Amino acid sequence: MPGFSLSSRLDGAVGGKTATAFEKAFGVRTVGELLEHYPRRYARRGELTPIDSLPLGEPVTIVAEVVSANERRMQNRRGSLLEVVISDGDGRMSLTFFNQPWRLKELSPGRRGIFSGKVGEYRRQTQLTNPDYELFDDIAEARAEAEVTARRPIPIYPATSSVPSTLVQKTIAFVLDGLGAVDDPLPDDLRARRGLLPARAAFEKIHRPETDDDIPPAIATLRMHEALVLQTALLQQRQFVRALSATKRPASPGGLLERFDAILPFELTADQQSVGAQLEADLVADWPMNRLVQGEVGSGKTLVALRAMLQVAESGGQSALIAPTEVLAGQHLRSIARMLGPDLAPEVMPTLLTGQMPAAERRRAALRVASGQARIVVGTHALLSATTTFADLGFVVVDEQHRFGVDQREALRAKGSSPHTLVLTATPIPRTVAMTVFGDLDVSTIRTMPAGRAGIQSFVAPLAEKPAWFARVWDRVAEEVALGRQAFVVCAAIDSDQLPADEKTDEPADAPAAAAEGARTRWGVVQVEALLTRLPTFENIRVQILHGKMPSDEKDAVMQAFAGGDIDVLVATTVIEVGVDVPNASTMVILEADRFGVSQLHQLRGRVGRGGLPGLCLLVTEASPGTSARARVEAVAATLDGFALAEVDLDLRGEGDVLGGAQSGARSSLRLLRVVTDADLITEARAEGERLLADDPALLRHPGLAAALERRVGVEERAALAKS
Repeated sequence: MPGFSLSSRLDGAVGGKTATAFEKAFGVRTVGELLEHYPRRYARRGELTPIDSLPLGEPVTIVAEVVSANERRMQNRRGSLLEVVISDGDGRMSLTFFNQPWRLKELSPGRRGIFSGKVGEYRRQTQLTNPDYELFDDIAEARAEAEVTARRPIPIYPATSSVPSTLVQKTIAFVLDGLGAVDDPLPDDLRARRGLLPARAAFEKIHRPETDDDIPPAIATLRMHEALVLQTALLQQRQFVRALSATKRPASPGGLLERFDAILPFELTADQQSVGAQLEADLVADWPMNRLVQGEVGSGKTLVALRAMLQVAESGGQSALIAPTEVLAGQHLRSIARMLGPDLAPEVMPTLLTGQMPAAERRRAALRVASGQARIVVGTHALLSATTTFADLGFVVVDEQHRFGVDQREALRAKGSSPHTLVLTATPIPRTVAMTVFGDLDVSTIRTMPAGRAGIQSFVAPLAEKPAWFARVWDRVAEEVALGRQAFVVCAAIDSDQLPADEKTDEPADAPAAAAEGARTRWGVVQVEALLTRLPTFENIRVQILHGKMPSDEKDAVMQAFAGGDIDVLVATTVIEVGVDVPNASTMVILEADRFGVSQLHQLRGRVGRGGLPGLCLLVTEASPGTSARARVEAVAATLDGFALAEVDLDLRGEGDVLGGAQSGARSSLRLLRVVTDADLITEARAEGERLLADDPALLRHPGLAAALERRVGVEERAALAKS
């Protein structure tokens, strides 16, 4: 009977009931996916698990010793209750079994084993109810074997209450026993060069190690599997894009681009010139542009994108810039119209299209877009609507790509014929993340800032140690306003008193969880506005609020009033995080700054110091010194270098948060690979993938890698990669 293969359906290997449980618990559907459900740690038969540190409500697997076992009749219902007390030598907890008196013979005092279940509490005592367990052999009965098994690591797996670690271990052991030949995804020379294991041996040693020494080589091997498969998939996607044909969009002498450059009142920075040249070349290549431009807040990414849009417009093509918020889309349009000036703007007719526009105005805008009259279109998700059509969509610009899913980006690209695509981000991306998440894109970086910026000073206001600084923050804001300047105050919530927790914030899903609440203050926009109106120093200061739940026309009116100098202090949520440009705004106060991520704090800070005025950023926090929350805030105050902060962010948060779920498919399927620590391995895997594909584009001579790609990067993942 032939054994299982890695691509075999799990129900055919272990039966439908078990397979259904694993799919529901872990999304596992094949033998290969089960074997990639790796242990999260290893226990020892001679080591007991500290019971006092077990988390309530979580499924756990522990090694402990039976202290006592007693059976008694239940008082309020029929049947018996078996209560077993287990210990780690210091703490104790109880196991309860209903109507299972036969377990009394097994669970005798002194027996040790693995116990799995969900941690509950009864009468202030932690307990497991009806747990799974596996007892170790009595050492007195099998001394010789016991010496071997005592050294053998016990794999402890990610588990749920319905699929405990012991069931995972038994199921994987069963599958390994029936597993047939395993094709190796690593070329022989790579495996030999790095001293890695054959694929079959790596699976055996990570799941059934005989000693601790078996585990590191297995992890190293499987980590390289992940890196090579992912990098090869991204490189194949790049090949796929370059196999498409694109409409070339050359600039012509005396055309729109040349005329625009002639009216610019300043010189482009060296980075803007370099990246601009890359975009110009991309637009006349044989395949569609697929480029990511990353740059600091205020580094001039929009200007670089606008120059490319004008190059596309010269051939009658249209460009669509999609922004994550209506506030940002409106500002982009005003900024583009201002840069184009009165001569060029009427020729390309920059047009705004958003969902909240009045119906008649939106119909007129949609008509200009459909007819091709509008050669630059700026909008929000309304651009994705089936009713929005383009005459000749040649260029798609996605601003702040992390705010859009791959399906949304593809929906916009599908409105043209292989349009060129440019992705902008003001969140600097560490090199290893760029390789891992955006490995199929060409990456350009704008580091230099335009001349004339006065810079930003950043300070932490540590209220845990110096509560009196809270009043000084507001005095400092009032002093700036007295000089004729304006200020932002950013809060993590809209109204901290009245709204349910899930409706309070405008912050994105990737913002870090707050520290324990305790007696901490929650400052919402509503509460801050009320506070400021009571301060004597703010008696003649014009304060207004802005948040994401306001009607779009009201939001736009507030932002325009602030930009026009009719509002002195804007109290807002993170709706102002991206793209809001008010040169007269000199001060940024971020309350409860520890509630925000490093990159988000850096983005918010970038809203000030944009003109000739020096910027001031006050990071107000009650987080205690030495905590990770405080470390985030202090890291931002210590440097203005967003690229250095991106590395700090990666170290503090780990790649699980950085990669997130926004990137579909293979990109978020990392099991062992660690972007933080495996930079050299990722780089080597990319170089290896490039070498293999250059020599063997269809991987005909590397069937193991081709099979691994098929398993790990299936139809859905390929579609996700193609869309991103």
